[in-house]
Amino acid sequence: MVPTSTGSTVKEYKKGNITAAFGVDLFIHGSTAIPNLLLRLYKHMGITDTEMMLLIQLFRLFNEENNYLPSTDVLIDQLSGDEEQVNRDLENLINNGMLKITEFYDSQREIFIKGYDFEPLFEKLSEIWACARVKQNEAIKKISDNKSRKTVNLYKSFENEFGRFLSPMEIEQIDTWTQKMPPQMVLEALRRAVLLGKHNFKYIDSILLEWEKNNLNSLEKLEDYDRLFKMKHVENKRKTGFNKANNNQKNEDEKKNIIQSLYMS
Repeated sequence: MVPTSTGSTVKEYKKGNITAAFGVDLFIHGSTAIPNLLLRLYKHMGITDTEMMLLIQLFRLFNEENNYLPSTDVLIDQLSGDEEQVNRDLENLINNGMLKITEFYDSQREIFIKGYDFEPLFEKLSEIWACARVKQNEAIKKISDNKSRKTVNLYKSFENEFGRFLSPMEIEQIDTWTQKMPPQMVLEALRRAVLLGKHNFKYIDSILLEWEKNNLNSLEKLEDYDRLFKMKHVENKRKTGFNKANNNQKNEDEKKNIIQSLYMS
């Protein structure tokens, strides 16, 4: 049987157990859920930071305390602004169509009570979200169309260099490359292969594979890589020449020593 009590119970926490006490209170008082979409888009809705903080407190009072129409004094106690600021923010939210005062039916007490209605706020949020989604879809379509045009141009570039139409397998190979590398990198690999007289897909694939291993996914990175490679090659060549000169000098010295020993013996 669960013990019951008509009076209030005061629990005495042991010394050093304040963290547990805080955790209990944190759980008992619950939390106020604010949609991330609202937090992301409220500025686009024309809502200021102080107005957004006011809305958050209205949400909390509505859900936690069933206070549907809190007084200005209650709101001032929860916010950093003064009475003038709170009244101005409330007036702006109502005039801008974010809030309205309506009647709610309390089924437990069977009465109608007035309170702030958040439906206009979320209607406005849905409109802003819809506009943002349309712009996003248009941007995605534009990127997709540009990629399609670039891919078509890529096919033509290969056909021009090879002097023939591409086979279905070759088209599929180009599509595979463009999924891993930007089209301009595939074109650059084609250009380098043509300069070396390597008109075959296997050689181009080896070039792109090497670039992929070295994370060379842009022409800028490729230029830097080529420059460093040439510098390293020149340095190695210089060192090789220096070592060769030293070896030649050493051989000459050895010859002189042998000749000198022959004449002095």
